[in-house]
Amino acid sequence: MMDAPGSAPLAFNVITGFLGAGKTTLLNRLLKHPEMDETLVIINEFGDVGIDHMLVEASPGEVIELASGCLCCALRGDLVETLIRVLQAREEGRMKTFSRIVVETSGLADPAPILHSVMGHGWLMRRLKLDGVAAVIDGVNGARTLARHEEAVKQAALAERLVITKADMKEATAENLARLENILRGLNPGADILYSGRDEISPAKLFNAGLMGDDGRARIEDWLKTKAVRGHDHRHDHDHAAHGGGIESFAIVHDAAITASGLEVFIDLLRANFGAALLRVKGVVRLAGDEERPAAVHGVQHIFHPPARLAGWPDADRRTRLVFITRAGARAGIEKLFAAVSDPLSGAGAAAADDTLSLLPSGDGQARGLRQGRLRE
Repeated sequence: MMDAPGSAPLAFNVITGFLGAGKTTLLNRLLKHPEMDETLVIINEFGDVGIDHMLVEASPGEVIELASGCLCCALRGDLVETLIRVLQAREEGRMKTFSRIVVETSGLADPAPILHSVMGHGWLMRRLKLDGVAAVIDGVNGARTLARHEEAVKQAALAERLVITKADMKEATAENLARLENILRGLNPGADILYSGRDEISPAKLFNAGLMGDDGRARIEDWLKTKAVRGHDHRHDHDHAAHGGGIESFAIVHDAAITASGLEVFIDLLRANFGAALLRVKGVVRLAGDEERPAAVHGVQHIFHPPARLAGWPDADRRTRLVFITRAGARAGIEKLFAAVSDPLSGAGAAAADDTLSLLPSGDGQARGLRQGRLRE
């Protein structure tokens, strides 16, 4: 039976990790877990994952069914084409149904383009919801890898879950693991850190990191981890030298409502002026005129998903909360830009708007609007 395109979107997860980190070992363990039933896993090659002994039968095309009930698909060509093909097959009843898609990246892959593929494609976004990125980090060589490889830094910075492997090896001393964890906290203080072998890493613990829970309710603080990011903001003891040029995480929390047009201007100018420095932005915004329904914001570098209105606030905290992971040096400009759009007529907002003008080409209409306070509905 064909699934209606308007039905609940499927969870979309990414597992990433540098070469040799143990990503394939983790995935093999997950594939044997009964919770992976109704999951489609997209990998580069079947041979890379060693799943032949788990194969039940080959389905038409390039999808196989595993003993656990999970489906596995080898990536052929462009990811978008693969996603469209399997989703169409699911909707048309040509393959077993699934409720989650997990993509495993190659060891040298930057996960940002994978997220861009979904966030920037309207057809896919009507069918998928971004449910989180998990990054696998080598407990023995992880610190050196992060110091030497930009790809590993971005993998860790974009993740909601960080899985440290090989912690049981003698080379993974308590001192080395503590240093690695400190580096990871500096890169991404909002991420949960798990230890493979020490923690039971079930699909439920590794996935389910998105804004919306299975019950359809928003999990704002679980998604943003604002408290962890703000707590880290006051500590400066982490190892910046290992961050591949410097990464900083910070949160903006604002009590007053913001106009919808002000939010639009903020996102447009944020992308235009800080896109190269942004790794990830996510948050909820209290909007003037409809303060009972916050807007969810999610961006990866210069690609932003259109702000989506939530049905309501999950608790009494109705503040705007935005969490940023950026290249070092971007924070001051982003905070000034937010001040300009959130309160353009105040003294601080006007001064911030003046500073923002210097960032933009002369004659920019949005910049003039900031200075003149034209951000009303």
